[in-house]
Amino acid sequence: MKIAVDKLVAGGIAVAIAALTASVVVVGLDRPAHAAAATTMAVPAPTGKADLRQPGLKRAQVVFAGGCFWGVQGVFQHIKGVDNALSGYIGGSAANATYPRVGGGGTGHAEAVQVTYDPAQVSYGQLMQVFFSVAHDPTQLNRQGPDRGTQYRSAVYADDAAQRDAARAYIAQLQQARTYAAPVVTQVDGGKPFFAAEGYHQNYLTLHPESLYIRINDLPKVAALKQQYPALYREQPRLVSTTISAR
Repeated sequence: MKIAVDKLVAGGIAVAIAALTASVVVVGLDRPAHAAAATTMAVPAPTGKADLRQPGLKRAQVVFAGGCFWGVQGVFQHIKGVDNALSGYIGGSAANATYPRVGGGGTGHAEAVQVTYDPAQVSYGQLMQVFFSVAHDPTQLNRQGPDRGTQYRSAVYADDAAQRDAARAYIAQLQQARTYAAPVVTQVDGGKPFFAAEGYHQNYLTLHPESLYIRINDLPKVAALKQQYPALYREQPRLVSTTISAR
């Protein structure tokens, strides 16, 4: 299988220089380079039922889907109390859980990140607040920035009923507060198997900061995390093993 170097398609980027327009070709595989810069915003902290606390638990898990998993993983790897943030696929079968197939948009999977965390250090509510503010835009239906298709949907996958209830309560809170100019389209689900993505997708933001896609779409998210949530931010990301075998 061909190993991805960057999620950029070969294509022309219009560059206006004086009265002339030149085409700049950027070599890659499947992400447009002419993406708009990532947008982030402040959102209220979860309250009431949305402010889920998990006393006594030393380890908990939730899966967040919010577009390309590179940026989502990169954000959560910089959060104190997150022990592991693993890029992968959720919502489809094991047989189709490969990057080339998921990228086609017909497998039912979403690119997602499985977050393992210590509730004593970072609460589920805090993770949701980051997810709904700097990790992605929850008002974009089946897309995220330049990426289009159901594989880039916004979703929270939690096998724990309390986590699902808290996610639904938080979405309702955000809607009632009219936090966004458009409705939140984030799905809440559970009971779906998660499949780790190929090794070359893990830690991509950290390993490839020179990538045009990363610079435009994802590094601003990490910068926003540091600015908006300084108490949660850790400078050194918690990376995952890159020895996951490619399927």
